[in-house]
This record gives sequence, structure tokens and C-alpha cells, in this order.
Amino acid sequence: MTGFNTRAIHVGSEPDPVTGAVNPPVFLTSTYAQDGVGVTRFSDYARVDNPTRAALEICLAGLEEARHGVAFASGLAGEDALLRTLAPGDHVILGNDAYGGTYRLLTRVFGDWGLQLTCVDLSDVDAVRGAFEESTRMLWLETPSNPMLNVVSIAQLAELAHERGARLVVDNTFATPYLQRPLTLGADVVVHSTTKYVGGHSDVVGGFVATNDDALAEQLRFHQYAIGAVPGPLDCYLLIRGLKTLGVRMERHCSNARWITAFLAGHEAVEHVFYPGLAEHAGHDVARSQMSDFGGMVSFTLKEGAEKARRVCESTTIFTLAESLGGVESLIELPAVMTHASTTGSMLEPPANLIRLSVGIEDIDDLVADLTQALA
Repeated sequence: MTGFNTRAIHVGSEPDPVTGAVNPPVFLTSTYAQDGVGVTRFSDYARVDNPTRAALEICLAGLEEARHGVAFASGLAGEDALLRTLAPGDHVILGNDAYGGTYRLLTRVFGDWGLQLTCVDLSDVDAVRGAFEESTRMLWLETPSNPMLNVVSIAQLAELAHERGARLVVDNTFATPYLQRPLTLGADVVVHSTTKYVGGHSDVVGGFVATNDDALAEQLRFHQYAIGAVPGPLDCYLLIRGLKTLGVRMERHCSNARWITAFLAGHEAVEHVFYPGLAEHAGHDVARSQMSDFGGMVSFTLKEGAEKARRVCESTTIFTLAESLGGVESLIELPAVMTHASTTGSMLEPPANLIRLSVGIEDIDDLVADLTQALA
């Protein structure tokens, strides 16, 4: 197998056989001419398939070392399609520090439909084991998690899920396949918000589900077609372009995050820094064993509390106050009232004084100077 960056650039992006174009063409079509009634060359309708979308699915599935990859219009659309493979009455176990949108989908959409949910600290294996019920069909985890940057063992939780006849789903958005490939560690399904690091430039919204399970892939393909939450060809083109530089961008994200973490850890106004690259991080050893680096996301709390955290978020000039993450530009946000507002009052609610950084690829001296003046 060739290296990651080589595959990211070439898999699914072979030169066009007709024109020799190096980049995959953007197929702006809603339908396809048929050679006879029901006789298609590629597909019968663009909701079913599109050559640009197929190129994206082939490439990202290959990077995740998956046999199947299915692209969606957003990360939550991918999660929705995956959860529709369950039935009313089925039970899902979710980490107690998961993304607010996933929690909202499970509680306010699928909760009314009949799915049962238990949130638990996934680093406590006994608590996870105790959360299983006869009807448990999925154990859903993020590692590193959003926004607390907790890390758990994919292999250990996969073994536990499989003992109970459940699938292990891993949200790999923060790590990306460049740093971590959950399917090789025992996971059954990987989900992505490709809006984030895969796209990498804050200019596209997308989602992705990867698996080696043939039957599950067939269900996902049907949901993609029947429900129709598919990405447009221009979206797919932007995501393919993002994948080509994913590796080099992640190297810079990780490098900058290490510098930012060291700066924050030594700052008198900072109460605690959450980053798996820190030796004192509870999941540091696990992260070292299943990731090639520690990522570009950093969270921290302030000693002076929530109001100080709000002022810091509103005082940066290079870090942009905005939701989302994973783009080339650095972002700052207050999760409790922004990305995770839907968890208010639940055990998933993040601390009010927690700030989340998506560390971009700008010059590190400028980023440190910006945080210095904001914290002052």
C-alpha cells in the first residue's frame, strides 16, 4: 500500500480517460441519458450516484481503510442515515461528553421515534459495561471528544460492544484518518463531519460514513438514495481538494496546537488545559497508542470563570469567534452557549468557563500574541 499522502492525492483522482484532466471533473447533472429503457451507463439519477461524489467516496473510504464509504450533505445527515438502520425500542450508549448536535439528534429526533439513550463516561469501563441492555445496538464514541478532548481505547470498547452484540461507532472528525483509523482498531463504523478537517477551508458542508460491513453499507446506500441528503458535485469537488492537503495541514495543526498548549499551561489566568498531547492528560497513553499525533483542538478553562471566558472569546483578533472547526483559520468559541447549547441541563453540559480552540495553520507567533492580549 502506498503512503497516506500519495493515496489522498491519487486514489479516486486518476486523470480523466477522455481529456486527461488531472482533477476529477465536476459533473453538474441531475440525470443521465439511457441507451435503452432502463439501460444505464453509469446511473439513472444524480441522487443515486454522481461521478464526482463517487471519486470522493472512493478516496476517503480508502484513507479510512474501509471497503465502503457513503457521502452525505452534512455530518448530521450521515449520522441520521446510520441511526435509521436501528428500530424503535433499540438502545444506544453515548459518551457523556459528545458533540451537542449528536445528542440533540438522538434525544429530540430519534427519542420521539423510539430510540433509547444512555449517556455514560466512556473512560469508566465498568460504567460502560453496566450501561448495556438487552436492546443495546450501538456504542457511540468520540475520541478525542468534543469539547473536552477525552480519549478512550477504541480496541477495548470495540471488544466490549461486540461481546454484547452491538456495533461500535466512532466519530473520527477531530482526529481524521491521517491521525487515527478506527476500523483497524476494531470499530464497525466511522462517521465524519467532512465540513471540518477534510474540507479544511471553511467553505463546504458535508458528512461521511465508512464501514467494512457489506450489509450495513447496503442499508446506508439505500438511505442515501431514498432520503436524499446527498452532497452536490461542487461540495464533493471541494472535499476531494481538501483531502489532497489533509496530511500536510494536519502536521501544521498539530504543531501549532502543541505550542498553544505549552503557552496556555504556563499562563497564570488558565485553570486547566485539555489536550491529549499533555503527559498529565488522563488519556495520553491511549492517545499515543492509537493516534500518530494529538490533533489541532485545544480546550481550556479560566480561573476567573464564565464572564472572563466570554471576554476572552470576544477579544481575539486572529482567532475568529465562530462555531465549527478544522479550517486553516484559527477559531475560538464558548461551547456552553454556542456549539453545545443543546446540552444545557444535561450531564453533557460543558463548564461555563471552558473555551475551545480550533488551532489553524497561521504563524504560531501571531497566534500566541493574539491569545496573550486577549487573556490580558
